[in-house]
Amino acid sequence: MATFIGFLAVIMWAMLALFTDVSGKVPPFQLTAMTFAIGACLGLVSWLWRPGAARHLRQPLKVWMLGVVGLFGYHFLYFTALRNAPAIDASLIAYLWPLFIVVGSALMPGERLRWFHIVGTLLGLSGTVLIITKGGGLGFDPQYSFGYAMAGLCALTWAAYSLLSRRFAEVPTDAVTGFCIATSILSLISHLLLEQTIWPEGLVQWLAVLGLGFFPVGAAFYVWDYGVKRGNIQVLGASSYAAPLLSTLVLIIAGVTEPTTRVLLACALITSGAVLAAKDMLLKKNQGSQPGSANSN
Repeated sequence: MATFIGFLAVIMWAMLALFTDVSGKVPPFQLTAMTFAIGACLGLVSWLWRPGAARHLRQPLKVWMLGVVGLFGYHFLYFTALRNAPAIDASLIAYLWPLFIVVGSALMPGERLRWFHIVGTLLGLSGTVLIITKGGGLGFDPQYSFGYAMAGLCALTWAAYSLLSRRFAEVPTDAVTGFCIATSILSLISHLLLEQTIWPEGLVQWLAVLGLGFFPVGAAFYVWDYGVKRGNIQVLGASSYAAPLLSTLVLIIAGVTEPTTRVLLACALITSGAVLAAKDMLLKKNQGSQPGSANSN
């Protein structure tokens, strides 16, 4: 169940491209500050009927550093990468984080990395390459080395945040509210230093910003925290490659882009990769549901 809850984050991240596109020309750091403020409000509102949850913000400095570096650091590095390298190349490098999570899980206590975790993740990565490059080639150019390095650090940052969050499994997910507040403040500072303020125009753009704050940049981080701490982290890592595919499908449904054979092939690769990575978990579930099984209800 925890793995499924974590996967809800991947489903929500699939709406990121559409909502961002509809939100207009709001600069990246300004948009991040606005949406993380909304995401923080989700947690704060829930405390109205859980007043004791506020005490969960009292965490050691290392926990706060992990949360803030994970959330703000990832976004800062990602936007820096996009400013200093072609978007396709930078996005693909940044999306190595699911692979890093699966491989890095081998270093976690109590985790066992198997061949099907690796192969499943590589299949997902192959499908993601098709989605991001749109079937074209990659043109890595040395002049964009700084941007590529930032994208690589971006991937490592999110993978490290996800893996290390599992080491702090005793830290309640309510702490994510504090991380969102800090990320919003730091993003606002970055915006004031680096960008010109542009507000959304009209009701549709404001609703898109609210949608971003409620889902991909809000609730998603809460369920992801719960999933990586209590679920199957290898399966979550491999299945995360579904996000760019689902994002493309959302754009197709919304009429922003057209369905192609490339999308179908990517769908086959990513789906088969996720199923392969989850082989152990699926087999155990089937065995547990057989009549006469010790786990059967």
